[in-house]
Amino acid sequence: QDQLQSLITLYSQGQLQQALKQANILLQYFPESSVLHNICGAVYKGLGQLDVSIEAFNKALAIRPDYADVYNNMGNTLTIQGKLDEAIEAYNKVLAIRPDYADAYNNIGNALKKQAKPEEAIEAYNKALTIQPDYAEAYLNMGITLQEQSRLEEAIVSYNKALSIRPDYAEIYLNMG
Repeated sequence: QDQLQSLITLYSQGQLQQALKQANILLQYFPESSVLHNICGAVYKGLGQLDVSIEAFNKALAIRPDYADVYNNMGNTLTIQGKLDEAIEAYNKVLAIRPDYADAYNNIGNALKKQAKPEEAIEAYNKALTIQPDYAEAYLNMGITLQEQSRLEEAIVSYNKALSIRPDYAEIYLNMG
């Protein structure tokens, strides 16, 4: 447990090469750890090794097929790769396991926005906000989507809601400006 926490700390501090080294050492002792494979996937994603990241996530899911966080992480990686339909499918698997997973709805919204489906994206952001009303990032993403639709008054309302939650969130000010 201490080694796992140390690994998470390395990852959180952006020490990705060291985290990867430590994770691979731990995997020699715990090859059936879905948590370690998930962390490896996140580290590989951070290092830009997206195909290897997906492989690590698949290993985690082979061990634990109901691991919602892994599907969410996989969806994020697939989104970066531009595989938006596959990403949405991964996020929907998250929601099949945990219907109250607000991040998955937010991420679906982001993927739908990239697919030029703004109304569906806004609907997904609203679902995230129904689950987690203090989700500043979902308000920000909705504001961006509304702004792109020239729905400026609605975008400002969304940005203001985000600011009421996180007044130090510089990206909100940038977009509102």
